[in-house]
Amino acid sequence: MLKSVSSRFVTVARSALLKTTRVSAAVPVRRHGTVESDSDFDCRYIAYFNRPDIDGWEIRKAMNDLCGMDLVPDPQIITAALHACRRVNDYALAIRFLEAVKDKCGPKVKEIYPYVIQEIQPTLVELGIDTPEELGYDKPELALQNVYEM
Repeated sequence: MLKSVSSRFVTVARSALLKTTRVSAAVPVRRHGTVESDSDFDCRYIAYFNRPDIDGWEIRKAMNDLCGMDLVPDPQIITAALHACRRVNDYALAIRFLEAVKDKCGPKVKEIYPYVIQEIQPTLVELGIDTPEELGYDKPELALQNVYEM
């Protein structure tokens, strides 16, 4: 009895573990919906930041979404975001967003970031917002000198 049960178990286990795989033709993945153009994308975020009833959480959510994308936001979007930060009176959020924009520039920070600052400079002056570099945030505050370089 034990021998017949064990042989049946081995047969079932072998058939379960050694199933043959079937090769099928690759089916192309189809995307649903329309493709959004760059100008439509910009207009959507500008309209979102220009809402009069926007609060701090919604601003942070939109900024987080922008930071999660593989792009540097257009200066018009950054300007709208800075105006939204001023409307909710959150100066720290505006500075943090500028830091995030600089970080999004990646290895081309010396090319892209000066252009962005040049484009948003009138807005920065109008709103009284300093750049992270003007505040000294680009240099470590409490950095110690390397002991091997003394």
